[in-house]
Amino acid sequence: MVSTGYTIKDVVDRSGFTAATLRYYEEIGLLPESTRTPGGYRLYDDQTLDRLAFISRAKQLGCSLDEIADLAVAWDGGECGPVQDRLRAVVADKLVAAEKQIVELVTLTADLRRAGATLETHRPEGPCDDSCGCVASVADTTEATPARRVALSTKAPRADVAAPVACTLESKSMRSRLDEWQRLLAHVEQQESIDDGLRATFGPATPLGELIRLAAAEQECCRFFSFAITIDSRGVALEVRAPDDALPMLHSLFGLPAGVRQ
Repeated sequence: MVSTGYTIKDVVDRSGFTAATLRYYEEIGLLPESTRTPGGYRLYDDQTLDRLAFISRAKQLGCSLDEIADLAVAWDGGECGPVQDRLRAVVADKLVAAEKQIVELVTLTADLRRAGATLETHRPEGPCDDSCGCVASVADTTEATPARRVALSTKAPRADVAAPVACTLESKSMRSRLDEWQRLLAHVEQQESIDDGLRATFGPATPLGELIRLAAAEQECCRFFSFAITIDSRGVALEVRAPDDALPMLHSLFGLPAGVRQ
């Protein structure tokens, strides 16, 4: 039996939203219009509480009101599957954006540490010069900082199950994906072998959002690869690892043009 006897105070206490927010959501259509008592007071039902729980979850995931309104169209259908499908796409986009912010912030942190160290090492007599750190960056002479790693998988791999060495992309999409990688790999300045894979260090002009988006997309279709963004004193790099039988595919996909420093 669906209750229709919740006052606005009841809903505030149960949902965590303020009364002003509830009225606003009703005004913009995010909540259905409430019923009224003979005295004009709003009354809500269990379905409204369920919808508010869904809205709260979407807000936790960083969704805007416009995105929530779009998701609510699927919610109104009464079936979980379509809601999950839309929410999954929104979450994937937000994950890429969040990981980009992480990389940018960690990179900025490393730059600030270097700048702080530079400002302590040289104090010129007279105006600033190229080595004081005030007007230009200076080559890093500090000890190498530990690498910070940002994993790029939305699913935790099962230790007891080996992912098949196969790509789930269709042939047409695979060609497009290879072209995207080649454009991105043009920004690589150095490549080196690591255990079970390789590490490619990218130049400062690399579009970080594209790097993260592409690596995350590749992780989804090629579960046997393991991707991570690393940031240390050398810069931003992509580490790719694979099982032994997939290493030839790894080097074929991420092989770099001549001239890249090894």
